[in-house]
Amino acid sequence: MTTFNDTLLRAARGEAVDHTPVWYMRQAGRSQPEYRKIKEKYSLEQITHEPELCAYVTRLPVENYNVDAAILYKDIVTPLPGIGVDVKIKAGVGPVISNPIRTVQDVYNLGDLSPEDDVPFVLETIKLLTTEQLNVPLIGFAGAPFTLSSYMIEGGPSRSYNKTKAFMVSEPQAWFALMDKLADMIIVYIKAQVKAGAKAIQIFDSWVGALNVEDYRIFIKPVMTRIFTELRELGVPLITFGVGASHLAMEWNDLPVDVVGLDWRLSIEEARAKGITKTLQGNLDPSYLIGDWAEVEKRAKVIVEQGVAQPGHIFNIGHGVFPEVNPDTLKRLTAFVHDYSRELIAAKNN
Repeated sequence: MTTFNDTLLRAARGEAVDHTPVWYMRQAGRSQPEYRKIKEKYSLEQITHEPELCAYVTRLPVENYNVDAAILYKDIVTPLPGIGVDVKIKAGVGPVISNPIRTVQDVYNLGDLSPEDDVPFVLETIKLLTTEQLNVPLIGFAGAPFTLSSYMIEGGPSRSYNKTKAFMVSEPQAWFALMDKLADMIIVYIKAQVKAGAKAIQIFDSWVGALNVEDYRIFIKPVMTRIFTELRELGVPLITFGVGASHLAMEWNDLPVDVVGLDWRLSIEEARAKGITKTLQGNLDPSYLIGDWAEVEKRAKVIVEQGVAQPGHIFNIGHGVFPEVNPDTLKRLTAFVHDYSRELIAAKNN
C-alpha cells in the first residue's frame, strides 16, 4: 500500500519536513485537457453533483503534478441553496443570485444548512477520495462570510463591492445577522467535511481585500474569530486566504488559524519581518506560469529560499491557476520546489 504523504499537514503545524509541500489553488480543472474534455459534456454544477466524476477531477492534479495535497473540486456557493439562496453559476460570469439580500428580513428568511440533506454529494465525494483514492491530504473548504455576502448582496460578481460595503455600514443589524447566519452555515458545512475525511481546511475570503483594516476589525474579524475558534476543535490545520489583502495579514495572524495564505503582493520575507508567526502559504504570481520557465524558476527559487529560512511554509500561487497555464509547467514547478527545498533543508540540517 502507498505510504500516506502528510508533509503538508506537518508544514501547516510548523513541524520539520524534508521538503516544502506544494499545492495550487484551482489546480483541479481549468487548464487540464482531461477536465476540458469532461466539460464538453458536463457543467460545473453537474460535475460537483456526481461524486465519482467530482472525485476524479479532484485527484487528477495529484496524479499529474505530484502535488502534496488535493483541494476539493467545488464552488464556494455550493452550500448556499441549502439555506434558501437561489444561485446559479453562469458560464463566463460566475455565481448569479436572483434573490439578493436587501433587508434584515431577507436575512431572517434564510434557513439552516443540513449537510447530509443539502449537500450529500459533497460528503460522498470526500469519502470516495479519502477512503479509496488519495495518498495525500484532501483540503476541504468554504467561502468566508464577507465573500459569500458580497455575492448575496450584489446579486453576482462585483469589481467594487459598493452595495456590499454600503449595506455593511448602513445596515449594521442586518449585516451582523447575516454574518452570524453565514458563520453557522460555514461551521456546520466544514464539520461535515472533516467528519467525511477532509484533513485540512481553507477558508477563502477572496474579496475581503476590498476593506480597510478598521472596517475589517469591526465588521469581519469577530465572525472570523468565532468560525476558526469553533473549527479548532476538529484538530485539523486551518488556512485563511484572501486576494489583494496584504494589509490584513497581521489581522489574520491574530486569528486562531494555523496557516496564513499570501498572494504575490507580500513576500514570505516581508511577512516574517512584519511579525507573522504562523505557517505561511504562497505565493508565486500565477501570471508568471504562462511566461518563460527560466523566470518561473527564478521567482520560485526566491520563494523557496525565504520559506525554508524558518519552519512553516507551504508553496502555492497567489491566486488560482487559469486556463492558459500549461499543465507541464505545474508538473515541472512542483518537481523544482520539491528538489530545491529538499536540498536546502538537508544542507541546513547538516
